[in-house]
Amino acid sequence: MTTNAEEPKTRPRRRAPAGAAVLREDVTEAIRAAVFEELAAVGYARMSIEGIARRAGVGKTAVYRRWRSKLHLVLDVVSALAVQGLPAPDTGSLEGDLRLLYEVTSRALRHPVASQIIPDLQAEAARNPDIADAMQKALREGQEGVASKIVVAARRRGEVRADADDDLALDLISGPLYWRSVVIRSPKLPKGYLGSLARATAAAIKAL
Repeated sequence: MTTNAEEPKTRPRRRAPAGAAVLREDVTEAIRAAVFEELAAVGYARMSIEGIARRAGVGKTAVYRRWRSKLHLVLDVVSALAVQGLPAPDTGSLEGDLRLLYEVTSRALRHPVASQIIPDLQAEAARNPDIADAMQKALREGQEGVASKIVVAARRRGEVRADADDDLALDLISGPLYWRSVVIRSPKLPKGYLGSLARATAAAIKAL
């Protein structure tokens, strides 16, 4: 006895479309690391996709698959700094939290690569509003996210008044070390500077 029912047919496997290669994360990270090295070595103005690709050990195509220009690549890398942020200290006191924050931040700002890149990008930011926005996001939001947590914790412990000006507190926390390490680029911090800065800043915030 025959029926009109058809036997199910096996569907042929669908081939991945040409050019749809998966972007390997290890290659992406190698390119990002190469950007920092290239910026430190030659600066933004002389930096090139060719130089970045050479440092990363990849072809130019691998870079252009991920970013369409040098500007977009640098903006992505700089903006990522804000997302990473710093761990919020939790020492149990405002002064202790500030001291730990300053120690970590000082090491980061005085790193040979960072000390070359940040001033160069600041100069470019004066000419390029896109870089200026990315720098503001990376340098302010990353630091202020941690500083805000420090102030909130201090307020919860009763060390800071409930009506203290948060914006002024954040300026007091972030300004002095950035000024000395990045703006005037002091070659070496005086002995005991970070401890003194933490005490002075804690006293100033408590007085708000």
